Amino acid sequence: MVDFHPPMGPYDSGFMDTGDGNRIYYEQLGNPEGKPALQVHGGPGSGANRKPTRVWDPERYRVIRYDQRGCGRSTPYAADPATDLSRNTTSHLIADMEQLRERLGIEKWLLNGGSWGSTLVLAYAERYPERVSEMIIPAVTTTRRSEIDWLYRGVGRMFPDAWERFRDGVPEADRDGDLLAAYARLMANPDRTVREKAAADWVAWEDAVISGEPNGVPGSYSARIDDDRLAFVRICAHYFSNGGFLEEGQLLRDAHKLAGIPGVLIHGRLDLGSPLQTAWELAKVWPDARLTIIEDSGHTGSEAMSQAVIDATNAFASP
Repeated sequence: MVDFHPPMGPYDSGFMDTGDGNRIYYEQLGNPEGKPALQVHGGPGSGANRKPTRVWDPERYRVIRYDQRGCGRSTPYAADPATDLSRNTTSHLIADMEQLRERLGIEKWLLNGGSWGSTLVLAYAERYPERVSEMIIPAVTTTRRSEIDWLYRGVGRMFPDAWERFRDGVPEADRDGDLLAAYARLMANPDRTVREKAAADWVAWEDAVISGEPNGVPGSYSARIDDDRLAFVRICAHYFSNGGFLEEGQLLRDAHKLAGIPGVLIHGRLDLGSPLQTAWELAKVWPDARLTIIEDSGHTGSEAMSQAVIDATNAFASP
């Protein structure tokens, strides 16, 4: 059994105008006088969890969570093909995080993010290390092109039938080229039927990759429906077809900038989509980080992974 904290809901919410046409939804949970901690969602494009969180001590933490550009309750919404994604890059997301920190009057905060969220918190911390107190990172990814190629091509060796369906979701002329760029073009098509078909093919592939996880959440990608699914897939295809808007290997190369920031890396040994190798490599170049390997977990977690996250939040709870 996981030793969850009591559920923590928001005590404050609002929108932040970024100054370039985007409005970012955010909310605060827990104790307004508690230790600041920022939860950064994955995807990209998943949007923040709307359920009360139970991994933070509500008496000791002031938790901030928010929807990144184009998804969740932030506007404009990426499900609309008319929404311009040219101002939706990793640099823009880092700037949004820093603007939010300043808006909320926070000097330093703990960063928590998994999957794509881990890439984003690492990128932010390497740019603003003086603003980060600690980091908790489950499902470690750095969104190198090599990692992207594994997720959308290499791991197809394990699921050749599902991968061929994913490949065949793009026009025949694009099947031997950049599949993700082809999906990005489909997701910008003005015909909603085209976008819905492409989004369904994309999430079916994502679900195939996590289908063997014994303690995770099978089908979690296809659980997104309607515009939430369209926004998620469009943003994913946009970021991953552009290498996460990062130089190849940038986050591992610059990990020395994290010196002095305590970190906990938590990764499932059964994670096929984001293999353990990346977390292992990061732990080697970030001496203040501790890697915990969860034997029964894949990418979507397990009770043991949830408990490891709670143990980390408890350990860092003191100011």
